[in-house]
Amino acid sequence: MTLDIAALQTDLQAKGIDVLRLIFPDVLGITRSKDLLVSQLHRAKSPLFCQGVWVTTTGGGVLDGNDIMSSGLPDLLTQIDPDTLTMMPWEPGVALVIGDAFNPDHSVSEVAPRSVLQKVIAEYAALGLTPTVGPELEFYIANYDEENGWSRSLSRTGRVYTTGEHVDPGGQFLNLMRMLDGMDIGVFAGNHEFSPAQYEINLWHSEALDAADRTFLFKTAVRDIVARTGKHALFVGKPWDDEGGSGFHLHFSVVDKDGNNIMSDGGSGLSEMANHMIGGILAHAGSLAALSNPTVNAYKRLGPDTLAPYRANWGHDNRSAMLRVPPERGAGTRLEVRLGDPAANPYLLIASTLAAGLDGIKRKLTAPTAVEGWAYEDESADILPMTLTAALDALDADTVMRDTMGSTVIDVFSVLKRDEVMRYEDAVSDKATRDVSQWEIDEYFADY
Repeated sequence: MTLDIAALQTDLQAKGIDVLRLIFPDVLGITRSKDLLVSQLHRAKSPLFCQGVWVTTTGGGVLDGNDIMSSGLPDLLTQIDPDTLTMMPWEPGVALVIGDAFNPDHSVSEVAPRSVLQKVIAEYAALGLTPTVGPELEFYIANYDEENGWSRSLSRTGRVYTTGEHVDPGGQFLNLMRMLDGMDIGVFAGNHEFSPAQYEINLWHSEALDAADRTFLFKTAVRDIVARTGKHALFVGKPWDDEGGSGFHLHFSVVDKDGNNIMSDGGSGLSEMANHMIGGILAHAGSLAALSNPTVNAYKRLGPDTLAPYRANWGHDNRSAMLRVPPERGAGTRLEVRLGDPAANPYLLIASTLAAGLDGIKRKLTAPTAVEGWAYEDESADILPMTLTAALDALDADTVMRDTMGSTVIDVFSVLKRDEVMRYEDAVSDKATRDVSQWEIDEYFADY
């Protein structure tokens, strides 16, 4: 795609934009960025970064995944995707735009999460299919000060599915919703969730790349908007020992070349296509766990009777299963994969889910019998990985994920995450504890 810098510059200046904030996700899902002066945009056609960003840990170390260190930390080129441009209503004069990442020779980066997702989507396109995704994320709003550390901004329980002053003192959440609406990224509803100071915001479904872009913009914006109030948005799976975790649920369907949803059998049941996709997702549940639950902390959210997944099973309108099939049929027929943690990189979570579903389609895998009742008691289904190490072992051994997503990004992800596990285990006395450690608080809260 050739970018007309002069036309972009003119358009931005006409809208009163004098700073363009270029953002892209690193492998961890953290937003990396550079502010570009619109008046000088012709001098920043391909803004440069260092490839060390791909292998920088949350703790600040730089590792040697994909030989990036040993090759001398080469350049990373970025290219603005003007279709992702959106305003920042809380920061007048500034707009956000997502950039694609390239190697110094202008080849597509095999590490860049957005490029990885584009690669998987192309596999669907080759079959005449388009994956559609609807993201659904939960997060906490927290207080922090040096003396008292981290705490929830509210303490009253029992206020699930509520809005208004009693769960939003000062209108912070209401302001957040208005700012997100001004971005035009598909936010359409939100509410206080089950635990005190926990919130959920829903984004409308769309084609997979667009949905991933909007999720990335959403997480970036929420953290920025909430930070301006002196509080913190935590996209962390299990920040508190005494309250429930937060999830990142993914609603997933496919349409044919004519735009028709092909997940239903035309009546009240599911199509063979949907059945194969369920079979694929469950077959790759172990490796999916690594990319959708990418922190040590995430596995303290998963478990029996947690309202988070525990077994690789599925059910009709069953929120205790890993994969729920909502009751809508026709154009609304879809799968809800409930495995994800909000710390997950949206591009890698969506790419891996699509890759698993694609394997089911290609190999015509058959879904097991749907679970009924409390899915935690379904002993016919395998227990999901209960540690990040176990999930990484499953991912490293998954040849389908490597073939579909590319080995390079999986290897870099594994290097980063195994270093994370090592640092965690060095810091805690009980490696098997389900309690949230000070190491997790220090490692994750400020960045996720």
